[in-house]
Amino acid sequence: MATALTMLSDEHQNILKVIDALSEECDALQSGKKIDGDFFSKAIGFARGYADKFHHAKEEEILFVELCKNEAQMHCNPTQQMVYEHELGRGFIRRLEKGVEDKNKKMVIENARGYVQLLRDHIFKEENILYPMADKALSKEAKKKMLEKFKQAEKKLIAERDKHLLFVRKLEKRAL
Repeated sequence: MATALTMLSDEHQNILKVIDALSEECDALQSGKKIDGDFFSKAIGFARGYADKFHHAKEEEILFVELCKNEAQMHCNPTQQMVYEHELGRGFIRRLEKGVEDKNKKMVIENARGYVQLLRDHIFKEENILYPMADKALSKEAKKKMLEKFKQAEKKLIAERDKHLLFVRKLEKRAL
């Protein structure tokens, strides 16, 4: 049975596929390829629509709020750091978009690689520290309530999610 935390972990797998593609695209740019505006437009859309609006919003508005209610159950609360890293990611995406608009390959590579590294590290911390900590700290009732809130949030954003998952599926086919 799915839990709120397993839902977030599953979403990480989609995010990792896109950041892997971003990394590969940066390698190609460094080897002389021109900026693929269509690819970067879709990747930026994914970062904003799926990673941020769909995934990070559930963390910030539901999981982190619940964890802050239960701080006494945790030996530390890393949610402020996680929100800070979400903000850093938004900055990388803004500068990546500007680099694409300006056809500035150096700016594109620098900000895409910064975003890739940040998210890889961020996801590692969530999967190996934050989510296990949350699993221990939250009561069964809190987890159940969180799952319901996640499902409600997803209903509102299902079309957005599906649009971005289509991009992920195209990337998977491209990798074959």
